[in-house]
Amino acid sequence: MSLAVVGAPHPNADGSNRQFEILLCEPGEPVRLVPEPKNKHDRHAIAVLSVRDVQLGYISAERAPRVGGLLGAADVQAVFQRKADFGAWIRVSFDGEIPKLTNSMLVEAEEIFDEPVSEPDFYPDEIWPDD
Repeated sequence: MSLAVVGAPHPNADGSNRQFEILLCEPGEPVRLVPEPKNKHDRHAIAVLSVRDVQLGYISAERAPRVGGLLGAADVQAVFQRKADFGAWIRVSFDGEIPKLTNSMLVEAEEIFDEPVSEPDFYPDEIWPDD
């Protein structure tokens, strides 16, 4: 499943720059998902950390509760997919397998089709019951 990483424009508490760290990330390199149950803005918040242990941002608030519920119950593996205007995309699997990236996952939809598409964020992933 591909998940959006949001909040990239915000600075990290340690002064590191999320947008700069996203530029350093390579497709396929591991990322870590870290629940933040004491986050004052969202108790379901899940931080995304690079292989260098620098925060890239957060899983979107819409997906965080479901992903958080799976973090303790499944063998979750995640990799950096690509940067995006809003932050980044990561690819996550819940079966212990390292997620595979295809060429179409590494570029914006407009780059593939040379024209805007109606659903630029679409990836053929499972539909969760809470959607």
